[in-house]
Amino acid sequence: MKWTTLYIAVTVTFLSFAFGEAQQESTDKKSEQEVRQMIENYRTALLQRDIPALEKIWADDYVFVNASGEVRTKAQRIANLKSGATAFESINDKENITVRVYQNSAVATSRVTIKGKYSGQPTGGQYRSMHVWVKGPEGWQLVANQLTALPRK
Repeated sequence: MKWTTLYIAVTVTFLSFAFGEAQQESTDKKSEQEVRQMIENYRTALLQRDIPALEKIWADDYVFVNASGEVRTKAQRIANLKSGATAFESINDKENITVRVYQNSAVATSRVTIKGKYSGQPTGGQYRSMHVWVKGPEGWQLVANQLTALPRK
């Protein structure tokens, strides 16, 4: 009788862990797809200089480290876009994109090719990009991102 009870307890525990892991993997895949969609929404909003969309995408404490190593806040980036000092002709961010989900946060890395102007200066080239996304009451928001210029070939 004791062995049967022990067997049932071990089996139930094992199945609980297995189901929990499968459920978490499903949640992570769903979150990964949501983040990938947010990255596409972000790209589109930047190209269209869609300030209302960007205000929702960027968290209030959003921080951007540009390819020159300068730190920009949400307010600074919005001001640059509104003034036209920053405008993009093209953004290709689909190269080598990886999204890793950690519960309510995600880190996305990719190679991105940009053409346009940034802070009034012509810009273009390839960069490594890193985004840090957090899921809160408003959904997924970008809290930080960084661009690192790749050497020209």
